[in-house]
Amino acid sequence: MCKLNEAAVNKITEICDRYTNENTPLMMILSDIQNEYGYIPLEVQEIVSEKTGISVAEIYGVVTFYSFFSLTPKGKYVIGCCLGTACYVKGAQQVIDKFAEILEIKPGGTTKDGLFTLDALRCIGACGIAPAVSINGKVYPKMTPAMVQDVIDQYKKEEEGQA
Repeated sequence: MCKLNEAAVNKITEICDRYTNENTPLMMILSDIQNEYGYIPLEVQEIVSEKTGISVAEIYGVVTFYSFFSLTPKGKYVIGCCLGTACYVKGAQQVIDKFAEILEIKPGGTTKDGLFTLDALRCIGACGIAPAVSINGKVYPKMTPAMVQDVIDQYKKEEEGQA
């Protein structure tokens, strides 16, 4: 979406227009844009600013504060490794390190093929099944570094089946 075409600008304008009667529309607008495009680059923030009168600085602050918003495109499969206290003490750091090693990316990064994004999360509320990993909403309980390759292979096979 780097250089916005007319259709994208119209869609963003339409999203902004949905919330003109709201007192505080920013979170709803940004959420809809994130869901539509997968990320919210500066160019989009500028359009939202023009449509809402909210400064780009404020919009940028919201986008960078909340972890569910992103400034860059995410992979098709977003791997969220919980690093909350319960998960961390049960080996979550080793799990995320294994994902990073196999995928050859750092947390926050996306693989060159655009298939996987690796995110470090603070807590996903799955403390009883720690360490937990979430991939596009599916939670993998009691994850170990030894399980990581199989999980990645499962998603790669799924992709091959769709090709």
